Amino acid sequence: MRYSWRLLRLRAHFRSHLRISSNSSHFQVLSHPNLQSLRSLSSLLPKHPLHHTASPPTSDSHFTSIVKPRYGTLRTFSSEPAAEQESDHTVVVHIFSKSRDVDEIRKDLESNGIVISHDLVLEVLGKLESNPDGAIRFFDWVSGDYGEKLSSKSYNLMLGILGVNGLVKEFWDLNCNMKKKGYGISKTVRDKVLEKFEKDGLESEAEKLRDVYASGSIDKSPEKIGSIVCKLVRNNVWGEDVEQQLRDMSVSFSSDMVKMILENLCTEPAKAFIFFRWIGESEMFKHDEQTYNAMARVLGREDCIDRFWKVVDEMRSHGYEMEVETFAKVLGRFCKRRMLEEAVNLYVFAMAGGNKPSMDCLTFLLKKIAVSKHLDLDLFSRTLKIFSETGNVLTDSMVFAVLKSLSTVGRIGEYNEVLNIMKEYGYVFSGGMQRKVAYRLSKTGKSDEANDFMNSLEASGCNPDNKTWASLIEGHCAAGDLAKASDCIHKMVEKGGVPSAGYALDLIVNAYCQKKRETDASHLLFDLVDEKQLKPRHSTYKTLINKLLLRGEFKEALKLLGMMRNHEFPPFIEPFISYVSKSGTADDAIGFLKGMTSKKFPSTSVVLHLFEAFFQAGRHGDAQDFLSKCPGYIRNHADVLDLFYSMKPVEAAAPPNLAS
Repeated sequence: MRYSWRLLRLRAHFRSHLRISSNSSHFQVLSHPNLQSLRSLSSLLPKHPLHHTASPPTSDSHFTSIVKPRYGTLRTFSSEPAAEQESDHTVVVHIFSKSRDVDEIRKDLESNGIVISHDLVLEVLGKLESNPDGAIRFFDWVSGDYGEKLSSKSYNLMLGILGVNGLVKEFWDLNCNMKKKGYGISKTVRDKVLEKFEKDGLESEAEKLRDVYASGSIDKSPEKIGSIVCKLVRNNVWGEDVEQQLRDMSVSFSSDMVKMILENLCTEPAKAFIFFRWIGESEMFKHDEQTYNAMARVLGREDCIDRFWKVVDEMRSHGYEMEVETFAKVLGRFCKRRMLEEAVNLYVFAMAGGNKPSMDCLTFLLKKIAVSKHLDLDLFSRTLKIFSETGNVLTDSMVFAVLKSLSTVGRIGEYNEVLNIMKEYGYVFSGGMQRKVAYRLSKTGKSDEANDFMNSLEASGCNPDNKTWASLIEGHCAAGDLAKASDCIHKMVEKGGVPSAGYALDLIVNAYCQKKRETDASHLLFDLVDEKQLKPRHSTYKTLINKLLLRGEFKEALKLLGMMRNHEFPPFIEPFISYVSKSGTADDAIGFLKGMTSKKFPSTSVVLHLFEAFFQAGRHGDAQDFLSKCPGYIRNHADVLDLFYSMKPVEAAAPPNLAS
C-alpha cells in the first residue's frame, strides 16, 4: 500500500467508525455512505502529553478571529483606547515612495519593526496604485527577499498598477512571469486595463489582452484550483475516492495554495486536518512554516486543542517558527473563550521561539487573567516567570494597566497579592506607582490592605516617601475615614516626615472642615505642632481660622493666631476684626489685639481699624466700652479722638471722658 491513508478493507466490522493506529502518528478513515461527520475525530485522537484540554466544544462560530493585529509587530490587545500609531503599511509606503538602496530599506523596516506578510503586501500595493515607480520598487524587493509572500492576488494587483499607468511592456513582462507560476489575469484587472488600453488607442494590446483572458488562464490560478479542492474536501466524506480525485487533478501544490485551502476549511477543522496530513504524506507537497502556521490557526480552538498542540510541537521540531499573526489570532481566541490556561501555555511556547511576543502582549494576557471569573495567581505567576527569564522587566505602565483591570472587576483588595508576585519577578516600585497604589487602596476603603501595602514597601527596603504617605492620607480623606487619615499623619511624622507633612495636614484639615468638624481639626493641628513640632502651611491656618470664627469658636481661632505668629507668618486679622466688631465683646477685642502681636499692644492703625469696624456695625456703645479698656496712649491718641468725635454729632450726650 503506497500511502498510510489508504482505505482499509474492514468494512464488515467498522462501517461507520474512525480508527486511529496506536503504533503510528497517522490515522485511517473508513468510507461508508452513512459515515458521520469527521468532526467527531477530535474525541479519538491522543491527548497532547504536555497540555490539557480547557473547555468543551462549541459551535463553528468560535472560529471567528477576535484579534486582528496589524501586519507586523503585535499591537496591544487592550480594549481601552490607545494613542494612534502610524500603521505598518503606511510606513512601508513612505519607505518605498522614494528611491533608496537595499541597506537603507532594510534598516528603515527593522527600526519600525515591520514584518513582511502576504496581507501587508496587498495593502501596500493598494496604497501605491497611483505611484507605479514606488510599487515597482516594492514588488521587486519583495520578489527578491520574500517571494513566498506573493500570491496570484499580489501579482494581479501589481499587474493592474502597471496596466492602468500605461506601462505596457512591464505589464506583459509581469504577465509572462505570472504564467510561469501558474497565475492568470483576474477579471477585475482585465476590465481595468482593457479600459486603459482602449482609451489610449492601443487596439492591438487590447485585443491581445482579450485573447489571453479568453484562453482560460484564470481557471488555472491557484485561487481557482484551491477553491475546487476546498469544495471537493468540504462536500464529501473523506475516503479513497476523494484522495484519488485529488491525485487525478495533477495539481502542483504551493505553500500559498495549501495555506488558502486550509484557511477556507477553517469551519471544518477535522477535514482541514485530514487534508493537511494526507497531502504531507502523499509526497505531493512538503509542509513548510507557512502551511504549519495556517493549520495552527485553524486548530487553535477549544474543540481541537490536542491536535493544535501536536501540530505546533511538530512545527517547532522541524525548525519552523510560529508566526506573529498565528500567535495573535490564537491567543485572542483563547482569551475570548476564557481558555486562560491554554493562553498561558501558548505564551510560554511563543516565548521559547524566535518570534517572541511583544510586551503589549504580556500586558494583554495579564489583564485577561486579572478579570477572569476566578483570579488564578498560578497562571499569573507562570506568565511573569517566562517573561522575566527571557531578560524582560516590568514597567510601571504595564503594572498600572493590570491594577486598573483588577479595579474594573472589584478586585482592588487583591492588589497586594498581584503586586507581590510582580515584585518576585523583578518589578521595582517607582515613587509614582507607590502613590497610585496607596491612594487607590485607601480611597476605596481598603484600609487594612493599604496598611499592608505600606508595610510591605518598608519590609522590601523600598521605604515609602512623603508623597506616598500624602497620597495614602488623601485617599483616606476622599473615603471619609478621617480617623485613619489622622493616624497616618502621626505615623508619617514619626518616620521622619515632619518637614513634608504640611501638605498632608492641609488635606486633613480641609476634609474635617467639609464635615463641619473644625474643632477636631484644630485639636489635631495643636497636637502635631506641640508634640511633633510640625509647621502647618499658612493656607491651613487661614482656612481653619475662618471656619472656626464662622462657627463662633473664637478662643480656638485665637489659639491658632498665636501659633501662626510663632511660626512667623503675617498676622491674619481681617476675619477677627469682622467677627469681633459684629458679635464680639470689648474683652474679645482686647484679647485679639494682644494675641496678634508679640508686643504689649499692636500699632495704633490696627486699633483704629477695629474701632471703625465697631462703628460701621452700629455698635457705638461697645466701641466706647472697648475704648475704656485700651491703654492710655490709645485713648489719648489724636486720631482716636478725631474718630470718636466724628461719630459724636448723632448723639446729644457729652463727649467721652478720655482722661487717663
